[in-house]
Amino acid sequence: METNKKVFSGVQPTGNVHLGNYLGAFRNWVALQDDYDAIYCIVDLHGMTVPYDPPEYRRTRLETAKVLLAIGVDPDRSLFYMQSQVPHHAELAWILGTITPTGVLNRMTQYKDKLATGAPANLGLYSYPVLMAADILLFRADLVPVGEDQKQHLEMTRDLAERFNNRFAEVFPIPEPLIPATAARVMSLTEPTAKMSKSDPADKSRILILDSADVIMKKVKSAVTDSEPTVRYDTEAKPGISNLLEIMAACTGRSIDDLVSEYHDAGYGRFKEAVAEAIIETLAPIKSAYERLDDREVARILQKGALDARTQAEVYQSEVRRAVGLDQM
Repeated sequence: METNKKVFSGVQPTGNVHLGNYLGAFRNWVALQDDYDAIYCIVDLHGMTVPYDPPEYRRTRLETAKVLLAIGVDPDRSLFYMQSQVPHHAELAWILGTITPTGVLNRMTQYKDKLATGAPANLGLYSYPVLMAADILLFRADLVPVGEDQKQHLEMTRDLAERFNNRFAEVFPIPEPLIPATAARVMSLTEPTAKMSKSDPADKSRILILDSADVIMKKVKSAVTDSEPTVRYDTEAKPGISNLLEIMAACTGRSIDDLVSEYHDAGYGRFKEAVAEAIIETLAPIKSAYERLDDREVARILQKGALDARTQAEVYQSEVRRAVGLDQM
């Protein structure tokens, strides 16, 4: 019997899930459930590589799970769980770490970028790509949705899979990148040449999934634009307006050309109001679904997902143990 290909994706539970996360990734997570065997993991071990507050971390782990469920991740159609509840991730990461050259890790640009922003150097942050490789390979994922900042990590994952297969046994499929057809490019509202980011110190730079309608309207109205009054798409000369056009197109399903035709001479005030209204309408059902979720029910969903994940992971990991000589004697 032919089975669907497996797709794996993970998200750190660092809170502040924003519009860019949704339009750029999470909306596609929901769509992928129709055509693939989807595996969605909240990678809370990864989130420990930078300083954090444990009580706050408990809250953001739960909040992230609730947001994903509200968006449409369906635990009946996907394997949905918390990484830390499946110890096979860490075990496989250690095994892969024994065949990972330090020279490869030294070339990882994201590690250097993190250090440049003030993150403390530690083994977890340094070996982050190895754990990410274990996340992908554990369930034998065929496809991984990737953005530009993760392409290097996926290449390393592919290299590790090949290295393992050549040294021990043909265990891992070589995962391929999955480039979403509808991923939107969402930039900061205060610095439209940079991506919208949860780590930006400026609250006005991003629209959070759980922001109220009033807050969304205020943030969009204060978005950086330019002095020329016409609405047109030009990422070089008008990055702010171009960003708002892309956001509105992603929220409404209309083409950028269509939006430019309607709002070209409408003035920035009217255009920004229309963008804000489109965002509010897009996020309203998600916020409504989020508010209906019961924390204890979400915890139960995660526990069941973790049990299913551990059961499957044990089967896969036993194959790895046999290949490297760690099977029972």
